[in-house]
Amino acid sequence: MKREMTAQEIQKRLLDLEDREQAKTLQSFFKTGPGDYGEGDLFLGIRVPQLRKLSQELGDMDLGEVEALLKSSFHEQRLLALLILLRKYNRGSGPEKKKIYVLYLKCRSCINSWDLVDLSAPNIVGDFLMNRDKKPLYRLAHSPALWERRIAIVATFAFIKNHRFDDTIAIAKILLSDQADLIQKAVGWMLREVGKRDPACEEVFLRDCYRRMPRTMLRYAIERFPAAKRERFMKGRG
Repeated sequence: MKREMTAQEIQKRLLDLEDREQAKTLQSFFKTGPGDYGEGDLFLGIRVPQLRKLSQELGDMDLGEVEALLKSSFHEQRLLALLILLRKYNRGSGPEKKKIYVLYLKCRSCINSWDLVDLSAPNIVGDFLMNRDKKPLYRLAHSPALWERRIAIVATFAFIKNHRFDDTIAIAKILLSDQADLIQKAVGWMLREVGKRDPACEEVFLRDCYRRMPRTMLRYAIERFPAAKRERFMKGRG
């Protein structure tokens, strides 16, 4: 029987794949400088396809070891942990899915970059809450933590894909005046996804709220509109 690898063994394996030049590029791309949203994040320079391939090998990894990996200082190690969690969640029974959901929220401070949130929030948090009480999302939407607010809105992508828009609209209203660029983009993105499936639903929201929306949020929300219609909204004549 094949022995499961520990988090420490996997971390050592990832360190052996380090590419310092690529790491510098990623640290710039993810804005890790002082005062930036990713301040202090560390990168090894490992590409996502490599991590996806490795996650396939580690799909049976003990959940406690995945948690240890998720708490790593290195971005790619946290990303790998989430990829493993996604594989385990997709294959898991109801109780196993709940364990992963609970672990995710317990460790949400480690899910601290837009790519980590966008990869995992719809497919774990959104999926788990699909037919359950949505109060956890509303608590996250009111959080002072940027990444928790992003989890709240992006998790609703799972509902949108199932043509359920009420929670996306409600959380968008909570975040309507959010000053964080990454929240404005996420809200606009989710509204745009609503509009792909139900244009009237998005337009009802926009006509009520667009004058109060930050410009970035509005631009993302109306990206698929015809040029003339986009211009009217941007000029306050929607």
